[in-house]
Amino acid sequence: MSLTRALGQFVADLSPDGVPEEAARIARMGFIDCIGVLIAGRHEDAPRLLQDTLDPGPGSSSLLFTDRTASAADAALINGTAAHALDFDDVALRGHPSTVLVPAILAEAEALGASGRDMVAAYLAGYETWAELVGRDRGFHHGKGWHPTGIFGAIGAAAACASLRRLDPVRAATALALGASQSAGLMANFGTMTKPFHAGRSAQSGVIAARLAAAGFTANLDALEHPQGYLAAVSPAGDVNRETPPARLGDDWHVLKTGLNIKKYPACYCTHRAIDGMIDLARAERLRAADVEGITVHLSENYATILRNHRPETGLAAKFSIEFALASSIVANRVGLTELTDDFVRGSDVQALIRSVTVETTSAYDPDQPGAALADWSRVQLKSGGSLETEHVARARGHADNPLRDEELFAKFENCLEAGRSVVAPAVLFDRLQRMDGAPARAITAIH
Repeated sequence: MSLTRALGQFVADLSPDGVPEEAARIARMGFIDCIGVLIAGRHEDAPRLLQDTLDPGPGSSSLLFTDRTASAADAALINGTAAHALDFDDVALRGHPSTVLVPAILAEAEALGASGRDMVAAYLAGYETWAELVGRDRGFHHGKGWHPTGIFGAIGAAAACASLRRLDPVRAATALALGASQSAGLMANFGTMTKPFHAGRSAQSGVIAARLAAAGFTANLDALEHPQGYLAAVSPAGDVNRETPPARLGDDWHVLKTGLNIKKYPACYCTHRAIDGMIDLARAERLRAADVEGITVHLSENYATILRNHRPETGLAAKFSIEFALASSIVANRVGLTELTDDFVRGSDVQALIRSVTVETTSAYDPDQPGAALADWSRVQLKSGGSLETEHVARARGHADNPLRDEELFAKFENCLEAGRSVVAPAVLFDRLQRMDGAPARAITAIH
């Protein structure tokens, strides 16, 4: 069976009853983290401008966890953009799966009256489809200019929405093919509102793909593996497996091997290991900005390329600046929502430290973390003449191999809801999401 058809068969066959409990737990964590950052990001310029420009009329799906509604497609677009606006959402599969899957699923599940169990299964349909495609190419998509969240996300969201709609194997495969033709997202737009727009458009594309497939819209059922299809088109170097049928889908779960990496800081994930090291050093040594002559940070060539903003002057640009990440780690001993503001970034002490940072790169990569060096670390040259060195950090705090504690996950969720001025108490919504399997979609998104 071809790849596109095999994935369509998997999506059609996946039942909530066949989901392992640990896989369901990871999916629920994806919902919790994504909804928290969605609420935190809902007042950012990107979702606000989308909402003002589209001016969507009332519809079937909740908008930004408020009492306003929109069509499922518009809700997925705006909610997905809000969820990625702060770059605080989870990381896996070379991109940000939950910021695409969760808004698409929420929007379509409300429209369909689906249950929480259905939503968890849909999330896993999307995750497993995304993972199967990512694993077929050894190349680094960022290096070619592709934003993986945009190019893989549209297909993952199509799989999730096809699962919710219980499409048959042919129509589910058609939805994947339609999602593939909507894949887009350029690295050149990082550090602007267009980056979170990639996530929102991918979520919207998934809703549209599944609905068109359900209505009988056609697409070629080899669109993923064809020589002029998706995998060949986006492959950085053509080193991609287009022909081997997928093995053990639904038995050997990708999500149990890869999991989700929960962000501790609202900045590009490429900064997180270096931030961990510098915060620990600054606290242990009581390091102040006035003590620092210069900083040398060691990263992979790929990470250095992604972190393109060397002299940021806005909070948005600073999310993609290793120089800012290290400066904030010393000045504030943290990198949080409070620091990723224009005023903080433009502070004289922060700007002075930004100018003091030198980036050194390596091409020795971690085989288990595409694009990453074996570890990230920094050396601080002191004005006194001495130097200090951070730990060599291989797994950031919040990585699936170094997970946040339950209380840390809730603390992030609480902080996000406070930042987004949520009318629902954090503890109430957190508990509701932990127990989402037994609730209908509209009870999960209710603001009362």
